[in-house]
Amino acid sequence: MQPLDILRERYGYDAFRPPQDTIISRVIAGQHACVIMPTGGGKSLCYQIPALCREGVGIVVSPLIALMQDQVAALHQLDIRAAAIHSGLEPAEREASLRALREGNIDILYVAPERLVMPEFMSMLKHCNIALFAIDEAHCMSQWGHDFRPDYAALSQLVEAFPNVPRIALTATADAPTRRDICRQLAIEEDATFICGFDRPNIHYSIAPRAAVKQRIVELLRETHAGQSGIIYCMSRKKVEELTDWLKAQGVHALAYHAGMDASARAKNQERFLRDEAVVMVATIAFGMGIDKPDVRFVMHTQIPKNIEAYYQETGRAGRDGMPARAYLWYGMDDVVQLRRWIDESDAGDAQKRIEHQKLQSLIGLCETAQCRRQVLLRYFDQHSQACGHCDTCDQPPEGFDATIAAQKLLSCVYRSGQRFGLHYIVELLTGSQSEKILARRHDQLSTYGIGEEYSRQEWLQIGRQLVTLGLLHVDAQGHGGLALSEQGTAFLREKQPLQLRKQATRKPRASRSASVAEHLPDAARGLFATLKHRRAELAKTHNVPAYVIFHDKTLEEMARQRPQEREAMLAISGIGATKYERYGEAFLEILKSDAA
Repeated sequence: MQPLDILRERYGYDAFRPPQDTIISRVIAGQHACVIMPTGGGKSLCYQIPALCREGVGIVVSPLIALMQDQVAALHQLDIRAAAIHSGLEPAEREASLRALREGNIDILYVAPERLVMPEFMSMLKHCNIALFAIDEAHCMSQWGHDFRPDYAALSQLVEAFPNVPRIALTATADAPTRRDICRQLAIEEDATFICGFDRPNIHYSIAPRAAVKQRIVELLRETHAGQSGIIYCMSRKKVEELTDWLKAQGVHALAYHAGMDASARAKNQERFLRDEAVVMVATIAFGMGIDKPDVRFVMHTQIPKNIEAYYQETGRAGRDGMPARAYLWYGMDDVVQLRRWIDESDAGDAQKRIEHQKLQSLIGLCETAQCRRQVLLRYFDQHSQACGHCDTCDQPPEGFDATIAAQKLLSCVYRSGQRFGLHYIVELLTGSQSEKILARRHDQLSTYGIGEEYSRQEWLQIGRQLVTLGLLHVDAQGHGGLALSEQGTAFLREKQPLQLRKQATRKPRASRSASVAEHLPDAARGLFATLKHRRAELAKTHNVPAYVIFHDKTLEEMARQRPQEREAMLAISGIGATKYERYGEAFLEILKSDAA
């Protein structure tokens, strides 16, 4: 069959999105490709359809067992012979898949990178007919990437072991150095890189300094995201457990996920998140890569991620269905201190540490910017846009102020007091506090004592936090949080450079309701949409698959709008191919006919 015939017959779509057709044709012809495509943009079709068109089996490298199982279940619904080989299988299941692979009875096989590069597995593959190698989450190959994994770096041996098999690398997020490194390791010509845009226009971005975050989260879950699924990221296992317990006490259907949990409990919670609706997953970044749940309506970060690539990758897990979604980030000075310490204490070389510090600084710049968030994000990936009108800084432009003198005062106070005291103590000095500690140290005699009475303590604390996040001050993470001038801070004092900072927000960010699919429907269609969802839930339970594997919400929405009454009209709806219709079409057609009666 031709690629377009497969797309229509199996997947239920009328046409490819550019440049899917070009990529697919290239891989079918035996050529390589590096594909940078936003989450939910259709990356999987770029290797699944070539695997069905070429002779042999398509080998797909995937990082997570849950993702493999999800993809295999979805392909089985399309009557595509797919399997996964991973450590979670029973020995008999694994042997059955290996036998099917050797006998040529599998179209697409998912495998983890560490298993693929095992000598015995590589040796077995040399006796198989391989259609292609697809490396998903390919940014993991590069030390320039935001989630480097040594097992992925070993995939470079595919170049020599299988020189004539096409290789396609895919990821949603990779900056220019990462893209070049992926191509170098997999011997893919750089002009075979397809960058399909980084913008995710359906996602609204909000970033704010951390304050009363738990209360803010519950407020959002009740007012903006009631009845919706989402992910909340925390930096540590302890914080995951604390927040999960607190949310449960507030009546939120919350689940926890982190690497310290029992493997079976972790897998059970992930399964519940994928299959159920209105579930909030509280997790470390161990959760989420490749998660294929299309109706995640929000992603929240309670602490700052490592860099912009990680942040963009993680927020992209919201709104995979193209419907409105929201991303929230709350950050604090302690996050920056922690991440800088982790970089400095890592085993990476000096050059790599400099790269990581630069990447972190770019993310701090995103947090502190008064510009459109989307403009800053896209500029990082070498793309440009107009102000989006769809982020917090566009909704309510922050007010800035000339902080040159204020910064000079605070930095001078840090210097004069010995560069060993924390921010709260420095603020007490600036505002002329008569505390016992200050008087005992005779710091009331310093030339900088009491020179900052024009600002409140809260305002000075915010100024100080911004100076830390901008790199003018270092925090002694090993001691008691003492502040010291950085080289950049010393240069600022010496050269008296101008500095603009954000004013402390006095208004609460206005709440908005995150639109659901049903809200886009006419009133007359909403009841029908709810009935169709109920039937889908019944079928999902019967067939033991996530509801979205049967039909996405957008497909049900189109059914509710158009109310098809026979087979051909159903097949004209996006997302319903002949295979899906044979499995489920009549069950939904029955409801549609009953509604029209």
